[in-house]
Amino acid sequence: MAPGAQLTFGRGAADLPVDLPLADPGVSRLAGRIRAMDDHWLITNLSRAATYVVENPEGAGEFVKVQPRRLRMPVPFEFSRVVLPAGSGSVSFLVFAPAQLYADPDAPDAGDATAIPFPLDVTAKYFLVLVALCEPRLRDASSVVLPTVPEIIERLAGVPGCAGLTRSAVNFHIDYLAAAKLRVKEPAVDGRAAKADWQRAALVSLALRFNLVRDEHLALLHARG
Repeated sequence: MAPGAQLTFGRGAADLPVDLPLADPGVSRLAGRIRAMDDHWLITNLSRAATYVVENPEGAGEFVKVQPRRLRMPVPFEFSRVVLPAGSGSVSFLVFAPAQLYADPDAPDAGDATAIPFPLDVTAKYFLVLVALCEPRLRDASSVVLPTVPEIIERLAGVPGCAGLTRSAVNFHIDYLAAAKLRVKEPAVDGRAAKADWQRAALVSLALRFNLVRDEHLALLHARG
């Protein structure tokens, strides 16, 4: 969601359309509202009885509760999963919020906030995937090896929190890096689509060109007891 964007979610009805329909009889017709701000997002719970949970999929189990009828609650997670109780147990959806703002490290303490061009969280799982992608080139600048998804899964298997990574999860993180974090675009080759590995190649190229992934980050791939 871009800053200023807003959407409603819920079961909806013919006379009460919602932007994000959640087809479960246990979800309110108008369950809530989300609004993106400059560096965070707000959630409104319009249910009279149900508490919602907002999880940080990239963290260590962090979550916040949104009480019934809570209006415009700020959410600190840049990438979140909203979970609603439902007749079938629960329903959920993901929120990609605006990048967080940081003060310019070279500016005085009172300096204006600066939007980081490539806002990467080195503690996030997507960053581990990026480091694994870049590892061959970091160890040998002349290498043209691009780790495959199964190789990334195997490489991260011993890293805490990554033992259960699946092929779809790694592909999700690669897509997230390409679309939201590094914003790489598919190149056109004489009017034809690029090879299937263009995304991984573009991520590695950009990450190393701007020193977003460096030698010291390889330590993140080491298993810790």
